[in-house]
Amino acid sequence: MEAVMGVSDSEQGHTIRTGGQGMRVSGPRVLVAGASIAGPALAHWLRRRGAEVTVVERAPELRPGGQAVDARGVAKEVIARMGLDAAVRAACTDTAGAHTVDADGKVLETFRADDDGGDGFIADIEILRGDLSRMLYDDTRDGVEYVFGDRIAELVQDADGVDVAFASGDRRRFDLVVGADGPHSELRAMVFGPHERFLRHLGHVLAFYSVPNEFGLDRWLLEYQEQESGRSALLRPIQDATRAMAMFYFASADVDVDYRDVAAQKRLLRKRMAGLGWLTPDILAHLDDTPDFYLDQVAQVVMDRWSSGRVVLLGDAAFSSSPMSGQGTGLALVGAYLLAGELAAAGWDPATGFARYEARMRSFVEANQEIGRLNARSRAVPGPDAEPLPDFAGAWFTELVGRAINGIELPDYAEVPDYAAPAGTPVTITSSAKP
Repeated sequence: MEAVMGVSDSEQGHTIRTGGQGMRVSGPRVLVAGASIAGPALAHWLRRRGAEVTVVERAPELRPGGQAVDARGVAKEVIARMGLDAAVRAACTDTAGAHTVDADGKVLETFRADDDGGDGFIADIEILRGDLSRMLYDDTRDGVEYVFGDRIAELVQDADGVDVAFASGDRRRFDLVVGADGPHSELRAMVFGPHERFLRHLGHVLAFYSVPNEFGLDRWLLEYQEQESGRSALLRPIQDATRAMAMFYFASADVDVDYRDVAAQKRLLRKRMAGLGWLTPDILAHLDDTPDFYLDQVAQVVMDRWSSGRVVLLGDAAFSSSPMSGQGTGLALVGAYLLAGELAAAGWDPATGFARYEARMRSFVEANQEIGRLNARSRAVPGPDAEPLPDFAGAWFTELVGRAINGIELPDYAEVPDYAAPAGTPVTITSSAKP
């Protein structure tokens, strides 16, 4: 079969489809919404289990850059089982550790990347979100159909499948649909209800963007915290030593800014960071010319169930633990492995496969969300009515961290097909990647 290559005009602009050769496909047709990390990771495992996979992404292309994301504990094992361990480690930021500093730059506390076996505050596998997304896309593009510049506009499901109408006007039928489109998931809103029903804001706003490395940053993350205002400024190294990633946190119970209105977000950030010391003015000087600005409320997604009929959610769309947990990428990778494995083990029956996926993931998700909430509390503005902080040196916290990093079993799914082949091994396509 030839690779599917097409361009069609739509109200969203140009829709670009890629996909095709490189994988035997024989199972159900699965549509995945979202091409960041959770979506392509799921596509990897679905394809290996024998499914025919389409990934739709509303952006016209993969989004580069983004904050550094980590893999710890069982997430590292998932990467190894994907066959991507060496490639991921080669693309890591190579951060040696982190220093917290005062306004004059004096080091107050140090955390090293090799602390806790590489699973500490700074993980030994740390990679820019955009780099990991590109790696997962490159790994799957020859056996998965990717549709960029389009989105799901409507879907109707029945006992046997899901009819999907795309914004481009295309209409297709799938056996299963997966929402992996982030904490503001459009698919979740379409199937499960409005965002406010599931988003739990943690009282902070996070912003980040890349800047020229004019600060002498050399493999060490630097963070300045102003305790009395709940504001923080960070600079972290990336693999390109000529640039750095800047990050800001500030406390805010509610922010009324459209998360797609970048100009308004930048005005808000300047206003909230005014008067913050350390290197803040120099970092903000690059705000207008950065290519990859991002700002959003620090929030979690909390749901009683992650599936409805033949539709299921994955990653931040289902169970965002917030950047405060440091585990969002790990949850996405582990969830992708388990969702594909449980579906295949259940003979692609959605009721059984989805229920088993959720049963395996739920306590793991809850531990990571608790870590996120605790870290958010630790950054809260002190006040007379503030809850006292727990004793993070206690055994209870060590146990919680252990559950958040390694507290889940990864079955080998030896009973289900695995069509992975060694690099360079010819494989046969037995059905089209396009319905």
